[in-house]
Amino acid sequence: MKTTLVLLAFLGMSLIAHAQKVVLPNAVADAFSQKFPNAQKVHWNQEEADEWEAEFYLNGTETSASFNPAGSWLETETEISRRSLPTAVKNTLASQFAGYKTGEVAIIDSPTFSGYEIELKKKEQALEVQVTKEGVLKHKRILKDGEDND
Repeated sequence: MKTTLVLLAFLGMSLIAHAQKVVLPNAVADAFSQKFPNAQKVHWNQEEADEWEAEFYLNGTETSASFNPAGSWLETETEISRRSLPTAVKNTLASQFAGYKTGEVAIIDSPTFSGYEIELKKKEQALEVQVTKEGVLKHKRILKDGEDND
């Protein structure tokens, strides 16, 4: 009897989870395949009601891209090592964020910004900064506890 109840409970939860699955809009799928025809191991999730994000590999590099439901491209992030940052960006980090440790680093490309997004941490404070290729700080945001740059 207990086994039957456990099995029924598991089946019920599985059906509920399956029913809540959201379907990727065709416009998003089409726009993605046109922009990234060589993407591999693509995994989709809906970040917000108006944003779909694909995580995938492009030429062996971990990448993510966001689109709105109509299929308009919003942003691409490509993870890189901090050693790959240009000297101008490293100099900006050293002068404006002395004492901060560098976390995740990504190349960001969007209709409004092209450059680098870098997570920084100093004691309990975590920041996310956007810096141009020339080393100009464009944006700084304090990250809340447990928040990352996605």
